Amino acid sequence: MRWTQIFSAAAAAAAFTSAPLAADDHTVSGLKVPAMSAQDLVTMPRLGGATVAQDRYAVFSVTETDPDTYDRSRKHYVIDLQNADATPVAFDLGIDAYSLAFGPDDFLYFLSTDHTDQEQEPRSRLWRAALEANGNVTGPMLVAEFPDTDIAGFKIAPTGKRIALWAELSRDCTRFACRDSAAKHLPGPGNGRLYQGDEGFFRHWDRWATPGIYNRVFLFGLEEGKVVGDGTPVDGADSSTGITGNTPTMPFGGGEDIAWAPDGSGVYFVAREANADEPISTDHDIYFSDFSGSAPQVLTDANKAVDIAPAPSPNGKHLAYLAMARAGYEADRLVVQLRDLETGETRALTQDVDLSFGGLSWSADGSYLLASAADVLDTPVFKIDPKTGKTSRLDLMAGNEAHIGNVVPLSGDRLLFTRDSIGVPNELFLSDGMGQARPLTDIVTSRMGTMASTVTSRFSFAGAEGDTVWGQITRLENQTGPIPAILYIHGGPQGSFRDGWSSRWNPRVVASQGYAVISVDFHGSAGYGQEFMDSINRDWGGKPLEDLQKGLAAALELDDQIDGSRACAMGASYGGYMVNWIAGKWPDRFNCLVQHDGLFDMRSFYYSTEELWFPRWDFGGSYAEAREEYERWNPVNHVDQWKTPMLVVAGEQDFRVPYTQGLQSFTALQERKIPSQLLVFPDENHWVLGAENSLQWHETVFDWLDQWLTKEDTAAE
Repeated sequence: MRWTQIFSAAAAAAAFTSAPLAADDHTVSGLKVPAMSAQDLVTMPRLGGATVAQDRYAVFSVTETDPDTYDRSRKHYVIDLQNADATPVAFDLGIDAYSLAFGPDDFLYFLSTDHTDQEQEPRSRLWRAALEANGNVTGPMLVAEFPDTDIAGFKIAPTGKRIALWAELSRDCTRFACRDSAAKHLPGPGNGRLYQGDEGFFRHWDRWATPGIYNRVFLFGLEEGKVVGDGTPVDGADSSTGITGNTPTMPFGGGEDIAWAPDGSGVYFVAREANADEPISTDHDIYFSDFSGSAPQVLTDANKAVDIAPAPSPNGKHLAYLAMARAGYEADRLVVQLRDLETGETRALTQDVDLSFGGLSWSADGSYLLASAADVLDTPVFKIDPKTGKTSRLDLMAGNEAHIGNVVPLSGDRLLFTRDSIGVPNELFLSDGMGQARPLTDIVTSRMGTMASTVTSRFSFAGAEGDTVWGQITRLENQTGPIPAILYIHGGPQGSFRDGWSSRWNPRVVASQGYAVISVDFHGSAGYGQEFMDSINRDWGGKPLEDLQKGLAAALELDDQIDGSRACAMGASYGGYMVNWIAGKWPDRFNCLVQHDGLFDMRSFYYSTEELWFPRWDFGGSYAEAREEYERWNPVNHVDQWKTPMLVVAGEQDFRVPYTQGLQSFTALQERKIPSQLLVFPDENHWVLGAENSLQWHETVFDWLDQWLTKEDTAAE
């Protein structure tokens, strides 16, 4: 075992100030400053990525939550990147705005459901405004609106003469302004939904399917700030010869699924065909479509696995993208590919690099590629040579890189990006020459410094099969024991409790209640090579449980302030599955358990989830084909061993792990007269996203932990 990189969440110098966060009355004995509360977490401002004009002016948005009403609103800022002393300047666009992006004309384009004429009906429209560095705004000016159609997104061609718009539309629509989007799954006369067995998904993530209606992209001309024409569908005007599917892809796709050719001749886009095989297929393809309206050209048809993130080179000669090799496996390694657009020759640039990449982009001059990847507990940025595939990890931050995202390459090898960690949420940074970056914002850092500081310690140990496994301990910095322990179990299962901020499963806010939060990146976790990730396949309750057992023991040995006799385990999704598994296979270890959206019965789960490729890969086939494997790792088979008090949480709109899994586990607890609680959110999916619901989630969880892990003996200096 060994410790590495012990660091605290301390405040940085303020770039600009804002009002302090509201806090509740929760305190930990002995603290000289308030501990972070659930109220603090829920009302924490959230900074998004930036858009840049003239290689100089960056605009970003911050989502704020009212501490009394919990209503969320956005504020917008501009900052001069060439002035080292510049501070962000707030500006007002006059209407609520989102999806801000500069166009080649240096106007700021955005979407809004508001209108300058309050008599107009609420509908998502495209607007633009002229923005000055001092925050002065001229506008907003309407760019595009369509009766009965909400514009969901847009992307402007580098030439500034064309624009792509997307919205939910019937596949039969040949024009963007289309009223012919009747829902054929609602035949009436009642309100029943009728689905056909050969149409694939009937529900997905948190939405019931609307057969015949898809996310569709149309290309338009853009003249003097106005969209012109009826639009050309990129999926082909004739549905019999074109393709049918969602672009952006469902349920999480966005603008990264669409990329303009540098000369504006057309767009590259990602789609997975919507058909009977969709629930068992991971086959995303990249297509090219021009303004002809004919069927798009598929570029990646030879690969039946994932192809995503098209990124054409600035000179238009090459297309970089990300691809997996194994069909049906959603957690396969994403390898950077480079296609010669003239010859069609494609090279796997990072085939020999055991990292799974994301966030792909070209440098401003097109001489190299940039991508991020999970690497142990960090998510750094890598520079990739398009000629040789040589990959170099960039060192952009003093100390740990933690989680870097939203990278915007600028001229002169400058990088604009966001960085967050367990200790501090997103802030905006600028790196000159790909060297150590300087902070541009202080949206939350100084605020965090007014709260009791936490320290996160990384450690490694010999896990299952003698492999090196990593973990982290987060607790109040000056706290002395005995400190109750929380074993945090991540989902996925091919995920990680990396060094990054979360507005949902947040180690810092839990640690601030007086606990030591211990997380272990067990076999199957991301960031340790593909073989390590693959090792959970058909072994859901094997090596991961052994790693958790050994990781908890290692943490208790390394930090003698932690009281292992008072411990609770908690997790969501696969982490919730593992809580159910622990209840039957490690029943004497914990004082309490928290199970959120966890799998309870593998048979009923298989027949009620939606993305069937996932269990088919991890368990070696369908339930009928691999019954023994599913039952080998089925928590329901060990209910007779359950004895530990458990809090169960579920969302009724969760179609990934349907909430009935939670009901079944709660029934088992009731039958066995085990102390238990059930918290059900009618309007939440696999995640708890609403502000008030998040507050209720945290307060319920904290009350449950308090009930079973008394803290009278803990103290902090």
